[in-house]
Amino acid sequence: MRFLNTLWRFVDIVMALTLVIMIALVFTNVVLRYGFQSGLRPSVELSRLGLVWLVMLGAAVVLRRNEHLAVAEFSEALFPRAVPLLRRLSYAVILFAVLMLFWGAFNQMNANWNNISQLTGLPSALFYLAGVVSSVAMTVIALVRIINPDALRDPRDEVQPE
Repeated sequence: MRFLNTLWRFVDIVMALTLVIMIALVFTNVVLRYGFQSGLRPSVELSRLGLVWLVMLGAAVVLRRNEHLAVAEFSEALFPRAVPLLRRLSYAVILFAVLMLFWGAFNQMNANWNNISQLTGLPSALFYLAGVVSSVAMTVIALVRIINPDALRDPRDEVQPE
């Protein structure tokens, strides 16, 4: 568990650094464009790539922290005994959706490895690789939570009431 917590902290750091780099790229490009009538041509594509990775990694982090949007008041109030079963069922639906994401992103990633961007020199497959990485992480989370819905929680991630 300690390794997994360290891994998720590393993902948090990568996401924060990605956000800082995106802000710096966009801000620098705006200053150069309006102040000096020039700009960084690759900055638009690099910031878009960063946004895709940020969103996809963020989806996995939110799923692990159990902070995704859910309306559980009705099920907890009307069917308190069925809540563990309903949680497992919801993770089975999540697993199905994430496996579809994996399949589509994996096929697109393989199809676009040779499609090189003229602005950055990077393959377009990097956009789809974010979906592959995120879906693998979310698949593991969903499989573990189907077995034990309270697994993979880090007490440091829990929001404490004030």
